[in-house]
Amino acid sequence: MGNSLLISGSDTTIAALLVALLSCVDCVPLEGDTLCGAEEPTTYSIVFTGKWSQAAFPKQYPLYRPPAQWSSLLGVAHNSDYVMWKANGYASNGMRELVERGEPWVLMKEIEAAGEKMQSVYGIFSASPVVTGTGQTSTLFEVDPGHPLVSLAARIVPSPDWFVGIENFNLCDKNGWKRRVSIDLFPYDAGTDSGFTFSSPNFATIPRDTITEITCSSPSHPANSFYYPKLKTLPPIARVTMAKLKRKKLGFLFSQPNVTTTDNEVQDSVSETPLDCETSLWSSWGLCRGTCGKLGMKRRTRYVLLQPANHGTPCPDLSEETHCEPDNCV
Repeated sequence: MGNSLLISGSDTTIAALLVALLSCVDCVPLEGDTLCGAEEPTTYSIVFTGKWSQAAFPKQYPLYRPPAQWSSLLGVAHNSDYVMWKANGYASNGMRELVERGEPWVLMKEIEAAGEKMQSVYGIFSASPVVTGTGQTSTLFEVDPGHPLVSLAARIVPSPDWFVGIENFNLCDKNGWKRRVSIDLFPYDAGTDSGFTFSSPNFATIPRDTITEITCSSPSHPANSFYYPKLKTLPPIARVTMAKLKRKKLGFLFSQPNVTTTDNEVQDSVSETPLDCETSLWSSWGLCRGTCGKLGMKRRTRYVLLQPANHGTPCPDLSEETHCEPDNCV
C-alpha cells in the first residue's frame, strides 16, 4: 500500500485556517511599518534650512577654500524594503560618493535599481546646493500610501565624509497624511573617511566603519571640529520642513507662500556656542640672562591654538619669566 495523508475533521479545520492566514500575509504591514490611512498619493513641499553659522559652530569654522556650504539635497520616497542609509549601518558606494564628493549620480543609480528590482521606490527628488552655511533650498516631491517613507541626505561642505539627513521618516499614519513636519538635523559620520576636521585631507577608512552620529563629545578628540566638551548637546546644524500641499477641486496644487527660493540667507535665532581659548604647552625655559653675582631672568612661551569666541574663556598670558642664576658664571 502506498503512502497517503489522511486529514481528519479537526485537521481539515486547521488546514483551512492556515490557508486563510497565508492569504492575508500581504495584508499585514511589515515590521516597523505603520498602517497608512491615506487612500491617494499626495505632494509635499520640502525646505532645507542650513543653520551652520560661525556663532553656533565657532571651532574651525570654514571661511574660505571653500567656505561653509551644503551639497545638493538628494531624497527618495520609498517603502521599508529600501534603505538609503541607516545609523549604525554601512554606507553604500553611492552614499560614499555623495558624502565625500557631493556627487549624487551613483546613489541615484542605486535607488533606480532598487526601484526596478523590488518596486520599493516611488520617486527620487533633489534640491539645489546651498552656497552658504545658513542658506535655504526647496523642492516638491510626491508620496503614495504604499511608499510613505522619506529618506534624504546632504553633504556638509567642506568635510571628510560628514552629512545630515533623515532616514525612513513616515509621512503617513492611520489618520492619513501628516500636514506639516519640521525636523532638526545633526551631523553624521559616514564611516568612509578618517578625517577629524572640516579641512582634513582624504584618508580612506579601511575597512569601512558604520554610520554614526557626531556629538559634542564623540569622537572624543580635541582636534575634532565638532568637539565641544562643555556642551551637553550640539545645536542643530540644519532643519528640514515638509508641508503637505493643498489641492483645488480640479486637482491643481496650491503653491505655498513659505517655500523659499534657493540660497536665501536665513535670518534665524541662533544660540551662540562659547568657545574657550586653547594654547600649546609651555616651551622649555630659555637661557638665564643677567650679571654674574646677581639674580638673572629666564623666559618661556606658549602660543594660541584656538582663539576664543562667543564669550568663551579668554587666552591666558603667553609668556612667563622667573628669577634664576645666570649661566656660564665663573
